[in-house]
Amino acid sequence: MSNKFIMKKALEEIDKGQELAIATITAASGSTPREAGTKMLVLKNGKTYGTVGGGAMEKRIIEICLESIEKGENQNVSFPLDTEGVDMICGGAVEVFVEVYKNRPKLLIVGGGHVGYAIYEAALPLDFDLIIFDDRKDFINKERFPKAKELVLGDIGESLKNYPIDENSYIVIVTRGHKYDEEALEVVINTNAKYIGAMGSKKKVITMFNSLKEKGIDEEKLNNVYSPIGLKISGGSPEEIAISIIGEILFVKNQGELVHMREELYK
Repeated sequence: MSNKFIMKKALEEIDKGQELAIATITAASGSTPREAGTKMLVLKNGKTYGTVGGGAMEKRIIEICLESIEKGENQNVSFPLDTEGVDMICGGAVEVFVEVYKNRPKLLIVGGGHVGYAIYEAALPLDFDLIIFDDRKDFINKERFPKAKELVLGDIGESLKNYPIDENSYIVIVTRGHKYDEEALEVVINTNAKYIGAMGSKKKVITMFNSLKEKGIDEEKLNNVYSPIGLKISGGSPEEIAISIIGEILFVKNQGELVHMREELYK
């Protein structure tokens, strides 16, 4: 299987949203089963294309690729082929570079009004694909959101039902009204999104949660929703609200701590 085929296959899988790793032999010395430059493609589901030599070494490289995909980290590994645990008698050594290709996290902004636009602006420098949802043409167009990955125009609830939401998705619900917020939350609350946040005052959130409980939504699910949304740092403007929301999302995404960095100074 040629490297050209492997790279073509990798691009096809990336276009489908598949996470994968490519293992490349970067150096080979002595007697080795494959030469430098040889590649193997490993998908997140464990399927492989190509070979870097077979045997125990290849099995271990596949394991390392899967670990790297999970962590989202590239790594270099070395294999002396005559050591215990590498069941090969070639007597050489290889170095392998494992390069990971992961999907970018998706930030779903449900509502293209003032706060939704401010969140979009605040998130632009960050590593997110931005997807905007609204049912109003004037609030969801390329002129307003030129750098959004996707613009989803239509009924908010139906649009969310039909959108692929996974553990790499972060959802902020900032529509123009309580009715639409509740409708959106009812749809996404049973997904495995990494973060779900909904804007609203304490009174509005309690009312919305009670309504969803009456519809059969589990209280434990509601307890996982970040609502009222954001960190308590905003002065109330759309821009400051957006920063507080982005801060909360990064806290979840990066498993952060809510502490001042200066508190770490003398620890």
